[in-house]
Amino acid sequence: MAARQRLAAVAVVALLTSGLSGCGGADAPATPSGSPTPSSASPTSSSPSAQAKPTDRSPHGVLLSAQLAMQTARRAKVSYRLGADAGSGPLFWQPKTALQIKRSTPADAEQLIVVDTVAYQGGDAATAARQGGRHWERFTVPPDADGHKEIPYAGLIDLLNPVEALAAATVDGADAAFVGEEKYEDSTVEHYRVTTTAEKYAAAQTQLTQARRDGLRAALAPGGSLSLTLDLWLNDKDQLVRIQRTGSGDSGRADDSVLYTDLGGALLSAQAPAEADTVDTGVRTVSPLAR
Repeated sequence: MAARQRLAAVAVVALLTSGLSGCGGADAPATPSGSPTPSSASPTSSSPSAQAKPTDRSPHGVLLSAQLAMQTARRAKVSYRLGADAGSGPLFWQPKTALQIKRSTPADAEQLIVVDTVAYQGGDAATAARQGGRHWERFTVPPDADGHKEIPYAGLIDLLNPVEALAAATVDGADAAFVGEEKYEDSTVEHYRVTTTAEKYAAAQTQLTQARRDGLRAALAPGGSLSLTLDLWLNDKDQLVRIQRTGSGDSGRADDSVLYTDLGGALLSAQAPAEADTVDTGVRTVSPLAR
């Protein structure tokens, strides 16, 4: 693969140990497509350049570099399939949470917008018919046990957040391996695989409240999945372009896939709908499993 321009692993570790900050809070194919296919290409060593090069190119070191790269990107367009649910749209994970998706599978409403601690749902004829011509319902969710405002649909956002996925992939006890280089659309990507558990994945999110970690663990382990496999594909900037999570239990199976495009895109936006087209519906309780 062509020479990479990445930050030194030492710098990566130094930043990551300071803690994650800000995590948790246009159509695309309904189900993420474009799965990578194996390539006969093999990794090549980095050539000297003016920029610092990682000293640790072990799977763990590369995934730490990817975590920093996604912290820096802050936003992307996501296209996801979470079990039977699918949708796409822009996601902002830093410095504040914002999400604007159009669902492509049946749901209560066609579109969902989350701007920090306020959510809007609707954007369709059914909502307009129910709300006297207004297309959007605005709502918040109950505060946490300490009285702090919570982010609506936090469970969905946590499953889509790439920094959280990479935190889980690099936590102590996660077993990471380099699978190989593969062709992905018009480029070559590196494929890594991490073996962990839903409990470890959720526990790695130390910036989240305990309630959110509990909800994330439940979402990652349908049917009581005992193990969780993360397949991660990185581009030549160590940015995450796709993640797939799989796991199986006694009565269910985890099977999620998220694509990330337009990483750091300057034109990405997630905005509240017009006030005149919105009805305030107060406070709602949203399940951590809601999509």
